[in-house]
Amino acid sequence: MIIPVVAVLLAALWAVWAQRAPRATGDPASLAEHRRFMAAMERTTAGSTAPGEGVGR
Repeated sequence: MIIPVVAVLLAALWAVWAQRAPRATGDPASLAEHRRFMAAMERTTAGSTAPGEGVGR
């Protein structure tokens, strides 16, 4: 008797949690950090070549 009751309560809690409103996104600090990361990746990969290419060929 107790197992079905607990299962129903857990299912109800999960349903409420799953239907909650999504959190707002767009943290300006996070976006700025992502832009800095992308700029750094572009700088490090812009002049690189694949191994063995451009060396003595």
